[in-house]
Amino acid sequence: MAPPPPTSQPVPPPDPLPASRRSRVPPFAVMQIVAAANERRAAGADVLSLCVGEPAGGAPAVVRRRAAELVEHADLGYTEAAGLPALRHAIAGHYARWYGLDLDPRWVVVTTGSSGAFVLAFLAAFEHGDRVALARPGYPAYANILRALGCEVVDLPCGAAQRYQPTTAQLDALDRPPAGLLVASPANPTGTMLDAAALDALAAWSAAHGTRLISDEIYHGLTYAGPDGRRPPLTTAARHPDAVVVSSFSKYWAMTGWRLGWLVLPDALVDAVDALAGNIALSPPALPQHAALAAFSEEAYAAAEAAVARYADARALLLDRLPALGWSHVAPADGAFYLYADVSASGLDSVTWCARLLDEAGVALTPGTDFDPADGHRWVRLSFAVAPEVLSAALDRIEAWQATIGVAPDTGTTP
Repeated sequence: MAPPPPTSQPVPPPDPLPASRRSRVPPFAVMQIVAAANERRAAGADVLSLCVGEPAGGAPAVVRRRAAELVEHADLGYTEAAGLPALRHAIAGHYARWYGLDLDPRWVVVTTGSSGAFVLAFLAAFEHGDRVALARPGYPAYANILRALGCEVVDLPCGAAQRYQPTTAQLDALDRPPAGLLVASPANPTGTMLDAAALDALAAWSAAHGTRLISDEIYHGLTYAGPDGRRPPLTTAARHPDAVVVSSFSKYWAMTGWRLGWLVLPDALVDAVDALAGNIALSPPALPQHAALAAFSEEAYAAAEAAVARYADARALLLDRLPALGWSHVAPADGAFYLYADVSASGLDSVTWCARLLDEAGVALTPGTDFDPADGHRWVRLSFAVAPEVLSAALDRIEAWQATIGVAPDTGTTP
């Protein structure tokens, strides 16, 4: 008689393979606030959102009409990896219109949002292990993308004394020049800007030290300071031939979900970025590219300027209400559509402050921990890219709520 077959033993499942170390970047806290606000809305609650950097109103009507025509009639296949040639020429024309700059369209690369632009720029400009300096507080994706690509981030803590922007003195104090310096003007979350002297000084320092200057200009066009109510924009593309400029259709033209941005590159990086773009994404999305040609029409510029006027009205209202809010430390809101404010007088950290404000008053703001891991527990970011009446109602709620937690008005507040 044959022996019975051996009893099979269950094989334990293997341990799951972990995510890469490079992918372990922190999530955006703002998205947690957005999710909580959406959950409240779904349950029937009234929520006023001042937490997301998204312009109210959406794309200009002429862009929407063109997109509808394209969906109906166009062949929306792949474009060139660097973008539709007609759109690259139109972007170059925009630089002539705004900055008086004669820009070779070859230096323009269209990207999948400014986020895609940063990935391509960092890959083309920096080696693994390179050190890149940037201001803190700042947009968190800068540091997170750089770290995911193997770069070392050098924080430059920037406070009120330097208007929340980096300085050459800070760069001189580093043990050695970094491979890159990233600046943003207007900046997120502070809204502060670099004037011509400061920008030229940073550009000159970068050129003298072999540092690649990358300039985030996605909020260009959204400026409020100056005697005529608008400060003429300054582009680094006109001031430093080796700089990389990042821009986007998302903010001035309110085309956030269209996911379309661009780079202005020095000639030495054009071929590298073109090759990277073709391998990473083949091409930017075709429909937004073709529709974005209409963004450079007079109708679209007029619509964008009307939106900027609404943001300016909302900004003026917010600055008028600062004393009643009791926020005595705020960043100068020169541009973009943000106010960065210190709420530590409440006795609450910013994450708790924002969570309670949403839960108890139905207003969503962003905690500063997204933008500053060291000091952001004291700060919150408010987006005023909303209708003035929405902002006014939200500020009424914030004032009333703060009174319940013991925050008094500050008659000494100055914008």
